[in-house]
Amino acid sequence: MNQPVKQPTIFLAVSLAALAACGTRGPQAGPPVESAVIPPNRIMDFNLLYARNCSGCHGADGKGGAAIGLGDPVYLAIADDAAIRRVTSDGVAGTSMPAFAQHSGGMLTDDQIHVIVRGMRSRWAKPDALGNAEAPPYAAPSAGDPKRGFVAYGVYCSSCHGPDGHGGKASSIMDPAYLALVSDQGLRTTIIVGRPELGAPDWRGDVPGKAMSPDEISGVVAWLAAQRPQVSAQVVGGNR
Repeated sequence: MNQPVKQPTIFLAVSLAALAACGTRGPQAGPPVESAVIPPNRIMDFNLLYARNCSGCHGADGKGGAAIGLGDPVYLAIADDAAIRRVTSDGVAGTSMPAFAQHSGGMLTDDQIHVIVRGMRSRWAKPDALGNAEAPPYAAPSAGDPKRGFVAYGVYCSSCHGPDGHGGKASSIMDPAYLALVSDQGLRTTIIVGRPELGAPDWRGDVPGKAMSPDEISGVVAWLAAQRPQVSAQVVGGNR
């Protein structure tokens, strides 16, 4: 008569079999390939790169935050890839825009910056963003006239920002901290593109039926730049 196998004996046999099976992988066996950690400089996913490096200031999905929305089709219509790549790579000295490229002290490779710029363009740019309008140039072709700029400010901007820029329906644009941390290009870009998420129209919408001319835009920028505290004078540069 056969005797039943005791439970400890069965457990030992199963354990030995499992050990033998594991042993066939060899001493060099490691975790599955899919569980390997991707080095930061090899990440090429736009959503992840944008979320970690851009969204804190420019908002989720490029909709704006502390800085302008990079997903604004008007912004993408006036700023070409070279300009966006340059600012992303090198930042803007004296402003809140840091350099992200490794060659400028940042953490991103040139390929990763290319992914960000290409991703912005493919997701958010719209061919008809400007309609039939001819946009002012992204960069000023020449310095503006502050006196003419003050007159233009009165026409296009004072109804919201107040007659002297210290605020009204919209915030003050004479705050020393603001002027000290924004470049001339940053001012120009904001005037042209607006801040739609804050209710500020682009250069076509301040006065219905009367778009700002390139000279008027340059003049307003020159007038605002002249209001900067002298102790915080800026290098004229690009800030988006």
